[in-house]
Amino acid sequence: MAENTITSEIVIVGAGPTGLMLANILGMYGRSVTVLESRDTLIDYPRGVGLDDESLRTIQTVGLVDQVRPHTTPQHIMRLVNGRGKTILVNNPQTDEFGWERKHGFIQPDVDKVLYEGLERFEHVKVHFGHEVTVVDEDDSKVTATVSLTDEDGQPIEKKFQAQYLVGCEGGKSPTRKRLGVSFDGESPSTRWLVVDVNNDPLGIPNVFLGADPKRPYVSIGLPHAVRRWEFMLHDHESEEMATDPAFVDRMLREHVPNPRNLDFIRRRVFTHHARVASSFRKGRQIIAGDAAHLMPVWMGQGWNSGMRDATNLGWKLASIIAGQSDDSVLDTYTSERKDHSKAMVDLSLTMGKVIKVTNPVGVVARDAISSALNLFPSVKSYFSDMRFKPMPRYTEGVLADPSTQSSGKAAATLTRKLVPVATANTRVSPVGVQFPQPDVTTAEGVRKFDDAVGNWWTVIVWGNNPKDVLPAASLEKLEALGAKLVAVVPQTQRDWADRDADEDVLVLGDHTGRFKKWFDDRPTPMIFLRPDRFVAGACLNQDGPQTLDAILQALRFRGPVTAPGIGTTPKNATSLFS
Repeated sequence: MAENTITSEIVIVGAGPTGLMLANILGMYGRSVTVLESRDTLIDYPRGVGLDDESLRTIQTVGLVDQVRPHTTPQHIMRLVNGRGKTILVNNPQTDEFGWERKHGFIQPDVDKVLYEGLERFEHVKVHFGHEVTVVDEDDSKVTATVSLTDEDGQPIEKKFQAQYLVGCEGGKSPTRKRLGVSFDGESPSTRWLVVDVNNDPLGIPNVFLGADPKRPYVSIGLPHAVRRWEFMLHDHESEEMATDPAFVDRMLREHVPNPRNLDFIRRRVFTHHARVASSFRKGRQIIAGDAAHLMPVWMGQGWNSGMRDATNLGWKLASIIAGQSDDSVLDTYTSERKDHSKAMVDLSLTMGKVIKVTNPVGVVARDAISSALNLFPSVKSYFSDMRFKPMPRYTEGVLADPSTQSSGKAAATLTRKLVPVATANTRVSPVGVQFPQPDVTTAEGVRKFDDAVGNWWTVIVWGNNPKDVLPAASLEKLEALGAKLVAVVPQTQRDWADRDADEDVLVLGDHTGRFKKWFDDRPTPMIFLRPDRFVAGACLNQDGPQTLDAILQALRFRGPVTAPGIGTTPKNATSLFS
């Protein structure tokens, strides 16, 4: 049997959305990546239908947002209706704090294709279809994935793919997760659903309707490119064969569309919801992400988005390690930062499903009555409408520094210092461990989105001041070794003045919308240390900058001075600055 070995820095198993996004992030940072996909092509039928602002921000970071937007419907409104068609809850968030609308409908195959085609930009990223991994071996320095194939003459051939790390993004049945030997905790509710996707949407209504009908709960979703999806809950006696029969589908659709038989069907398929989270997302040189790490019911549209969050969190950490900037142990923060939020989204999705699936008449009356009463209170109504019930990621353990104590690796959610600037602040909620906002800003070249202006690596932001004027030389040397960009954000009235006085390596941004000023007005933290994934690693008063930076670098297991990722080279002779 012939054998050959292909080497890269990272092997990704699975060319689904999580694997493709992770490959784009690593490619952006100049890392070499091999993607192995067992299928012969990308999946071409609709699956996920909801894309949120966090995911679109990541898509923006890898430079593909203009290609993705044509396959989305922004401001995708969701209405929960009862069995009589009365709206009992509306979900229509208006916020755009991360630079994009909070919710979008999307066509997953088209967006996945954009992610795949985006990899053509990187010579050092290769995708191999028809490559099913059969064996994985790991030692102290590498991981080797074996793929069994046949050559042109029909003879068996083995290919081996060696890398420093392997990331399994193969879905809920992930062989990588099984190799790790971690538990996959949760439940798989017995309720089954029939999914019907059609072209040439016969309704044309652009939004989402969750039908809490006790006779048969359903979902009706208007999607981009005139695609319509229905989902119908199946009763126990209704088999998969019965549910996919055209006559059965016709009966399901009769109350929803004037003439079901004239529809252009894409697929009719039965599926069961799962709600599970792995106990750990990493062991040794093997890691899991996306559905391999967590499975969630569809009710909040967070399966695809949770995979994007995994890739966003993991990508820059792998790039840091391979570039020599961070120690391998920083990968432990991937589980500590992502697991709890994944579980929170699973739990929320389960809760929403239980509200929709109520079939007991007494329970239905109680649910509808409570919903009607709550809708009378504007604050409660806006809680649902603005989607404030959705738990935003907040990291309390990981690559962080506590804003009150400057301790490393942990960050309390509240500010506790007794100083007057803290005591008189509008909020004591800490910005550390949450995403930084993305208003538009003004540069010397004109108006840009904040992320586009500052780039895709570490950033130090100081409000109304030059970072070089408030940080000592030793801290600036460490930031240079990290490859961090120094940014001064000032009111638009001061931008030209500040730009004239700033060093050429300090980026001056004008706050022409006032949204940054409002953010800093409310928080006693004018200095922000921003991670590559747009989460705040540290936030402090200017005089606390050096201690906060040292705590962050310690949590990062920083090694320097070395070249920042993105150059495409692996630094030599990396030395540790922090124990």
